[in-house]
Amino acid sequence: MNGGTEQGWETISRAEVDAGRVRLVDHTVVLGDGTRSSYEVDESIPFAVATLVVDDEHILLTRQYRYPLDRWIYDLPGGAGAENETPEAAAGRELEEELGLIPNKLTRLHTFYMNPARAPLPTHLFLCDTGTAAGTVDTSDPAEQVDQARVKLAELDAAIASGEIVDPSLIVARACAAARGLLPPLMISNTP
Repeated sequence: MNGGTEQGWETISRAEVDAGRVRLVDHTVVLGDGTRSSYEVDESIPFAVATLVVDDEHILLTRQYRYPLDRWIYDLPGGAGAENETPEAAAGRELEEELGLIPNKLTRLHTFYMNPARAPLPTHLFLCDTGTAAGTVDTSDPAEQVDQARVKLAELDAAIASGEIVDPSLIVARACAAARGLLPPLMISNTP
């Protein structure tokens, strides 16, 4: 797959629109055809991380309440990286903060962009399948209530197939681990 040779956009100016937990920046741009336009970009964090943790025949997930969805969901331990952190360090930090686990080793799985139309931030996915050591869960943020869930791979695949799993990082990590031969292929159920 080759990209085209179309001209990109030129940024003329940038202005911060909102700087709460979400940071929106309005870019004034000149399109390839010379037209001026305004384009809002989410520049809240430099990058995100998530780790698929394999513990024998189980996958370790987080279960968290996600306010915008008004429901509890299963997802991967992860979160925002800081400007001065490497993705690997951020993934290790998030794994310890959320599940109290320190990875023995992290394997880079994939990097993707959750919303490339509105946010330049990459999501770095890792695999931890070589064990962990005990760490300390961070309970300092009352809005971040995290429970650990242990699911078998077949249960995870069934939850993905049924639509119960809605976290894109989890779905992408599972598919990438299978595509790279690090986990078995996704188990497809023929039952509706």
